[in-house]
Amino acid sequence: MLTNQASCKWCDHDDETLASNASHYMVDKPHQSHPAVLVVSRRHVESPFEMTPNEWQDLGEMLENARTWLAKFEPDGFTVGWNVGAAGGQHVFHAHIHVICRFAGEPHADRGLRDFVLR
Repeated sequence: MLTNQASCKWCDHDDETLASNASHYMVDKPHQSHPAVLVVSRRHVESPFEMTPNEWQDLGEMLENARTWLAKFEPDGFTVGWNVGAAGGQHVFHAHIHVICRFAGEPHADRGLRDFVLR
């Protein structure tokens, strides 16, 4: 279900880019009440399974940029995840990974991605 590139929200984004490299860019995208960013593929692919080895290598650099940028919120941890396919919760069919700050003492702080997303 590849979205038409001409109408893709992430191909023609207007959010302020916080960091970028040859394969990805990063935007501020809070999740509920949690500080968070999205790292978005520059190339129009629906899922991370379509990314090239070079894009995966560049993703490592962008995840480090995400951690560094989110450090100002002093999180105790992070939830990092993809939604792939409609059944997996993907709403924008352009590969992007969520990096969400997590804090000790919040509901489900010790239970991980499944409980955080499904609560």
